[in-house]
Amino acid sequence: MFRSLLSISILVVAFTEAARPMILQINGSDSKDSNVDERCTSWRVAEEANNLLPWRTIPPECGDYVKRYMTGKEYLRDLRTVTSQAVAYAKSLNLSGDGKSAWVFDVDETILSNLPYYALHGYGLELFDAASFDAWTELGVAPPIVPTLRLYNELLRLGFKAILLTGRSDTYRNITVQNLHLAGYKNWEMLLLRTPEESGIRATRYKSNRRKGLIDDGYHILGNIGDQWSDLLDSSMANRSFKLPNPMYFIS
Repeated sequence: MFRSLLSISILVVAFTEAARPMILQINGSDSKDSNVDERCTSWRVAEEANNLLPWRTIPPECGDYVKRYMTGKEYLRDLRTVTSQAVAYAKSLNLSGDGKSAWVFDVDETILSNLPYYALHGYGLELFDAASFDAWTELGVAPPIVPTLRLYNELLRLGFKAILLTGRSDTYRNITVQNLHLAGYKNWEMLLLRTPEESGIRATRYKSNRRKGLIDDGYHILGNIGDQWSDLLDSSMANRSFKLPNPMYFIS
Protein backbone atom coordinates (compact mmCIF):
# COMPACT_ATOMS: atom_id res chain seq x y z
CA MET A 1 0.00 0.00 0.00
CA PHE A 2 2.79 2.38 0.92
CA ARG A 3 4.60 1.58 -2.31
CA SER A 4 1.43 2.27 -4.33
CA LEU A 5 0.93 5.62 -2.65
CA LEU A 6 4.59 6.45 -3.15
CA SER A 7 4.32 5.57 -6.84
CA ILE A 8 1.23 7.76 -7.27
CA SER A 9 2.97 10.63 -5.45
CA ILE A 10 5.98 10.34 -7.71
CA LEU A 11 3.74 10.36 -10.81
CA VAL A 12 1.85 13.45 -9.60
CA VAL A 13 5.10 15.29 -8.89
CA ALA A 14 6.54 14.22 -12.22
CA PHE A 15 3.40 15.35 -14.11
CA THR A 16 3.38 18.67 -12.27
CA GLU A 17 7.01 19.29 -13.01
CA ALA A 18 6.55 18.30 -16.63
CA ALA A 19 3.52 20.56 -17.03
CA ARG A 20 5.07 23.54 -15.29
CA PRO A 21 7.43 24.57 -18.12
CA MET A 22 4.46 24.50 -20.54
CA ILE A 23 2.45 26.84 -18.31
CA LEU A 24 5.40 29.16 -17.86
CA GLN A 25 6.01 29.17 -21.59
CA ILE A 26 2.44 30.17 -22.35
CA ASN A 27 2.56 32.97 -19.78
CA GLY A 28 5.86 34.11 -21.16
CA SER A 29 4.46 34.15 -24.66
CA ASP A 30 1.54 36.29 -23.53
CA SER A 31 3.85 38.77 -21.82
CA LYS A 32 5.92 39.12 -24.99
CA ASP A 33 2.75 39.46 -27.08
CA SER A 34 1.54 36.95 -29.63
CA ASN A 35 2.37 37.30 -33.29
CA VAL A 36 0.17 39.45 -35.51
CA ASP A 37 -1.80 36.59 -37.07
CA GLU A 38 -2.71 35.22 -33.64
CA ARG A 39 -3.87 38.62 -32.43
CA CYS A 40 -5.85 39.25 -35.60
CA THR A 41 -7.43 35.80 -35.46
CA SER A 42 -8.55 36.52 -31.90
CA TRP A 43 -9.94 39.86 -33.03
CA ARG A 44 -11.83 38.25 -35.92
CA VAL A 45 -13.33 35.55 -33.69
CA ALA A 46 -14.48 38.22 -31.22
CA GLU A 47 -15.95 40.23 -34.08
CA GLU A 48 -17.85 37.28 -35.53
CA ALA A 49 -19.17 36.38 -32.06
CA ASN A 50 -20.47 39.96 -31.61
CA ASN A 51 -18.19 40.50 -28.63
CA LEU A 52 -16.60 43.74 -29.82
CA LEU A 53 -17.77 47.25 -29.15
CA PRO A 54 -18.83 49.15 -32.31
CA TRP A 55 -15.83 49.75 -34.56
CA ARG A 56 -15.17 51.84 -37.67
CA THR A 57 -12.07 50.23 -39.18
CA ILE A 58 -10.19 47.00 -38.71
CA PRO A 59 -7.06 47.16 -36.51
CA PRO A 60 -4.21 48.71 -38.54
CA GLU A 61 -1.98 45.69 -38.00
CA CYS A 62 -4.64 43.33 -39.39
CA GLY A 63 -4.83 44.66 -42.94
CA ASP A 64 -2.75 41.90 -44.47
CA TYR A 65 -4.42 39.25 -42.32
CA VAL A 66 -7.94 40.28 -43.41
CA LYS A 67 -6.81 40.45 -47.03
CA ARG A 68 -5.45 36.90 -46.88
CA TYR A 69 -8.59 35.68 -45.13
CA MET A 70 -10.99 37.28 -47.61
CA THR A 71 -9.07 36.23 -50.72
CA GLY A 72 -7.97 32.80 -49.54
CA LYS A 73 -9.62 29.44 -48.96
CA GLU A 74 -10.65 30.09 -45.35
CA TYR A 75 -13.35 32.64 -46.13
CA LEU A 76 -14.87 30.39 -48.79
CA ARG A 77 -14.72 27.43 -46.45
CA ASP A 78 -16.48 29.40 -43.72
CA LEU A 79 -19.19 30.48 -46.17
CA ARG A 80 -19.74 26.89 -47.22
CA THR A 81 -19.95 25.74 -43.61
CA VAL A 82 -22.67 28.26 -42.75
CA THR A 83 -24.71 27.74 -45.90
CA SER A 84 -24.52 23.95 -45.64
CA GLN A 85 -25.96 24.20 -42.13
CA ALA A 86 -28.69 26.47 -43.46
CA VAL A 87 -29.58 23.91 -46.13
CA ALA A 88 -29.69 21.12 -43.54
CA TYR A 89 -31.99 23.19 -41.34
CA ALA A 90 -34.27 24.09 -44.26
CA LYS A 91 -34.60 20.45 -45.30
CA SER A 92 -35.65 19.52 -41.76
CA LEU A 93 -38.73 21.76 -41.89
CA ASN A 94 -42.26 20.99 -43.00
CA LEU A 95 -43.51 24.04 -44.84
CA SER A 96 -47.05 25.21 -44.20
CA GLY A 97 -48.10 25.05 -47.83
CA ASP A 98 -49.81 28.44 -47.70
CA GLY A 99 -47.13 30.16 -49.77
CA LYS A 100 -46.00 32.22 -46.79
CA SER A 101 -42.93 30.25 -45.66
CA ALA A 102 -40.22 32.89 -46.01
CA TRP A 103 -36.44 33.13 -45.85
CA VAL A 104 -34.91 36.59 -45.50
CA PHE A 105 -31.63 37.42 -47.23
CA ASP A 106 -29.45 40.46 -46.71
CA VAL A 107 -27.80 41.66 -49.93
CA ASP A 108 -24.31 43.15 -49.50
CA GLU A 109 -21.73 40.57 -48.39
CA THR A 110 -24.55 38.03 -48.18
CA ILE A 111 -25.74 37.40 -51.71
CA LEU A 112 -23.60 39.98 -53.52
CA SER A 113 -19.90 40.50 -52.84
CA ASN A 114 -18.33 43.96 -52.68
CA LEU A 115 -14.86 42.46 -52.35
CA PRO A 116 -13.64 44.12 -55.60
CA TYR A 117 -14.46 47.48 -54.00
CA TYR A 118 -12.91 46.73 -50.62
CA ALA A 119 -9.77 45.37 -52.29
CA LEU A 120 -9.15 48.95 -53.43
CA HIS A 121 -9.83 50.33 -49.95
CA GLY A 122 -7.66 48.25 -47.67
CA TYR A 123 -10.13 45.47 -46.87
CA GLY A 124 -11.58 47.60 -44.09
CA LEU A 125 -8.52 49.67 -43.17
CA GLU A 126 -10.06 52.84 -44.59
CA LEU A 127 -12.99 54.70 -43.09
CA PHE A 128 -16.19 54.04 -45.01
CA ASP A 129 -16.78 56.61 -47.75
CA ALA A 130 -20.47 56.63 -48.71
CA ALA A 131 -19.95 58.56 -51.96
CA SER A 132 -17.23 56.19 -53.12
CA PHE A 133 -19.27 53.11 -52.24
CA ASP A 134 -22.39 54.51 -53.91
CA ALA A 135 -20.39 55.02 -57.11
CA TRP A 136 -19.37 51.35 -56.94
CA THR A 137 -23.00 50.31 -56.31
CA GLU A 138 -24.14 52.23 -59.38
CA LEU A 139 -21.88 50.09 -61.58
CA GLY A 140 -24.06 47.09 -60.80
CA VAL A 141 -21.26 44.57 -61.21
CA ALA A 142 -20.94 43.03 -57.73
CA PRO A 143 -20.37 39.28 -58.20
CA PRO A 144 -22.46 36.65 -56.42
CA ILE A 145 -21.37 34.95 -53.23
CA VAL A 146 -21.55 31.49 -54.74
CA PRO A 147 -22.33 29.41 -51.61
CA THR A 148 -25.24 31.74 -50.86
CA LEU A 149 -26.46 31.55 -54.46
CA ARG A 150 -26.54 27.76 -54.11
CA LEU A 151 -28.44 28.10 -50.84
CA TYR A 152 -30.86 30.54 -52.48
CA ASN A 153 -31.63 28.17 -55.35
CA GLU A 154 -32.06 25.22 -53.00
CA LEU A 155 -34.50 27.16 -50.83
CA LEU A 156 -36.57 28.08 -53.88
CA ARG A 157 -36.61 24.43 -54.89
CA LEU A 158 -37.85 23.49 -51.41
CA GLY A 159 -40.71 25.97 -51.68
CA PHE A 160 -39.46 28.94 -49.61
CA LYS A 161 -40.26 32.51 -50.58
CA ALA A 162 -37.03 34.51 -50.84
CA ILE A 163 -37.30 38.00 -49.41
CA LEU A 164 -34.34 40.29 -50.00
CA LEU A 165 -33.97 42.91 -47.27
CA THR A 166 -31.18 45.42 -47.77
CA GLY A 167 -30.04 48.66 -46.20
CA ARG A 168 -29.50 50.14 -49.65
CA SER A 169 -31.55 53.21 -50.52
CA ASP A 170 -34.58 52.69 -52.74
CA THR A 171 -32.92 55.03 -55.24
CA TYR A 172 -30.70 52.06 -56.13
CA ARG A 173 -33.58 49.67 -56.78
CA ASN A 174 -33.17 49.42 -60.56
CA ILE A 175 -29.41 48.93 -60.53
CA THR A 176 -29.72 46.45 -57.65
CA VAL A 177 -32.27 44.41 -59.61
CA GLN A 178 -29.97 44.45 -62.66
CA ASN A 179 -27.02 43.39 -60.52
CA LEU A 180 -28.99 40.57 -58.91
CA HIS A 181 -30.04 39.24 -62.31
CA LEU A 182 -26.48 39.51 -63.59
CA ALA A 183 -25.27 37.55 -60.56
CA GLY A 184 -27.79 34.76 -61.18
CA TYR A 185 -30.57 35.56 -58.70
CA LYS A 186 -34.18 35.41 -59.84
CA ASN A 187 -37.72 34.66 -58.69
CA TRP A 188 -37.52 36.44 -55.33
CA GLU A 189 -40.78 37.25 -53.59
CA MET A 190 -39.87 40.87 -52.88
CA LEU A 191 -36.90 43.23 -52.67
CA LEU A 192 -37.09 45.62 -49.71
CA LEU A 193 -34.91 48.76 -49.70
CA ARG A 194 -34.85 51.83 -47.45
CA THR A 195 -37.39 54.50 -48.22
CA PRO A 196 -36.48 58.17 -47.64
CA GLU A 197 -38.46 58.05 -44.38
CA GLU A 198 -36.25 55.20 -43.15
CA SER A 199 -32.91 56.81 -44.01
CA GLY A 200 -32.05 57.83 -40.46
CA ILE A 201 -33.04 54.62 -38.72
CA ARG A 202 -30.30 52.34 -37.39
CA ALA A 203 -29.90 49.13 -39.36
CA THR A 204 -30.97 46.87 -36.49
CA ARG A 205 -34.24 48.76 -35.97
CA TYR A 206 -34.91 49.24 -39.69
CA LYS A 207 -34.61 45.53 -40.41
CA SER A 208 -36.63 44.55 -37.36
CA ASN A 209 -39.41 46.89 -38.45
CA ARG A 210 -39.41 45.39 -41.93
CA ARG A 211 -39.52 41.84 -40.56
CA LYS A 212 -42.45 42.82 -38.34
CA GLY A 213 -44.23 44.10 -41.43
CA LEU A 214 -43.68 40.75 -43.13
CA ILE A 215 -45.05 38.88 -40.13
CA ASP A 216 -48.05 41.20 -40.01
CA ASP A 217 -48.65 40.33 -43.68
CA GLY A 218 -48.82 36.65 -42.78
CA TYR A 219 -45.31 35.49 -43.63
CA HIS A 220 -43.61 32.86 -41.46
CA ILE A 221 -39.95 33.90 -41.31
CA LEU A 222 -38.37 30.49 -40.89
CA GLY A 223 -34.84 31.56 -41.77
CA ASN A 224 -32.68 34.65 -42.06
CA ILE A 225 -29.11 35.01 -43.28
CA GLY A 226 -26.79 38.02 -43.22
CA ASP A 227 -23.22 39.11 -42.66
CA GLN A 228 -24.03 41.60 -39.88
CA TRP A 229 -25.61 40.97 -36.51
CA SER A 230 -27.86 43.95 -37.29
CA ASP A 231 -29.34 41.80 -40.09
CA LEU A 232 -30.45 39.20 -37.57
CA LEU A 233 -31.04 40.56 -34.07
CA ASP A 234 -33.49 42.76 -32.14
CA SER A 235 -37.20 41.93 -32.60
CA SER A 236 -39.39 39.95 -35.02
CA MET A 237 -36.51 37.55 -35.49
CA ALA A 238 -36.55 34.48 -37.71
CA ASN A 239 -37.04 31.01 -36.26
CA ARG A 240 -33.38 30.41 -37.12
CA SER A 241 -30.71 32.91 -38.14
CA PHE A 242 -27.37 32.30 -39.85
CA LYS A 243 -24.41 34.69 -39.59
CA LEU A 244 -21.98 34.82 -42.51
CA PRO A 245 -18.40 35.98 -41.91
CA ASN A 246 -17.39 39.56 -42.67
CA PRO A 247 -14.38 41.05 -40.87
CA MET A 248 -14.18 44.08 -43.20
CA TYR A 249 -16.83 46.35 -41.70
CA PHE A 250 -19.42 46.69 -38.95
CA ILE A 251 -22.99 48.02 -39.17
CA SER A 252 -25.05 48.57 -36.03
